[in-house]
Amino acid sequence: MKISRISVYQRALPLEHPYWLSGGRLKFEVLDATFVKIETDAGITGWGEGTPWGHTYVPAHGPGIRAGLETMAPFVLGLDPRRLLAVERAMDMALPGHLYAKSPIDMACWDIAGQAAGLPIADLMGGGSRTPRPIASSVGAKTIEDTRAAIDRYRQRGYIAHSVKIGGNVARDIARIRDVENIRREGEIVLYDVNRGWTRAQALQVMSATEDLNVMFEQPCETLDDIAALSGKHAAPVSVDEALVTLQDATRIARDGIAEIFGIKLNRVGGLTKAARMRDVALAHGIDMFVMATGGSVLADTEALHLAATIPDENCHAIWACQDMITAEIAGGRGPRNINGHLHLPETPGLGVHPDEDMLGDPVAVYT
Repeated sequence: MKISRISVYQRALPLEHPYWLSGGRLKFEVLDATFVKIETDAGITGWGEGTPWGHTYVPAHGPGIRAGLETMAPFVLGLDPRRLLAVERAMDMALPGHLYAKSPIDMACWDIAGQAAGLPIADLMGGGSRTPRPIASSVGAKTIEDTRAAIDRYRQRGYIAHSVKIGGNVARDIARIRDVENIRREGEIVLYDVNRGWTRAQALQVMSATEDLNVMFEQPCETLDDIAALSGKHAAPVSVDEALVTLQDATRIARDGIAEIFGIKLNRVGGLTKAARMRDVALAHGIDMFVMATGGSVLADTEALHLAATIPDENCHAIWACQDMITAEIAGGRGPRNINGHLHLPETPGLGVHPDEDMLGDPVAVYT
């Protein structure tokens, strides 16, 4: 089996509500999604998606994915998509770095490999837990009132897990955390996501002031050095998200005890192949995980669900999904959808959902 054709599609995915990160420093209203269709000479077709969270969040943006695909396509054409490591090495040789541009090709190749084997991707990877994964909301609000309203909106959809965005103002963050904890329901999972929005001093102030609540914080500061400098000075469990990009980051976090939780974003780390290695490092060191796509449609959410299903139930807190945040539909309602705040692993071989091509329009590039 060989890759014979790669088609690239671009689609804007508007958000249902304006979304704020880092204490209101960053605002997002639409995502730039890239969809990749890989065809083979065996008649099996796989789909991938790469949707960065805008272009101001981390070093990734939609046009960058499409430029990277143009660079890598000649090196990937003709390869057997089931040989995931060979495809990975070809991409890494053709374009060092730029992991976010490689993720959709990796995803499409896993889709093809699963279809060829007659197995869902999670089963092919050796996992495949059928325990429904809680969906974590993403509460990108600016005020206590907005935060309450957003949490209530997600509760009405069945959500029991929430990622509450904070950062940038010590007094405001302490007040918001205490307010959320005051309305928190039994059994709810709440992660306070700073998105790199604190200095070291601000982080220590908030973490110390809320120690009695025993809450989890994600990416309190900009770098791993910053987070490491706080270690031992507070009692809160910490998740590393934006600073977890490469396998070297994962091994450093595990070795030095920098964090207790990994926030694995598939698009950021380069796809399932690379993310699986981070998962194994985490499990070997007793580190729990949240799994996310970064942004995107039901395709991206489904890829994240497959990885989450390879993690033991007790080590996977929740999966962040974007489909309830966007107003565009590209798969006609198919694929894993919110059922009482959870996603259920599809039994279909491969990814388990493909887009309607007429909803994507004409390809912006085709490589043969």
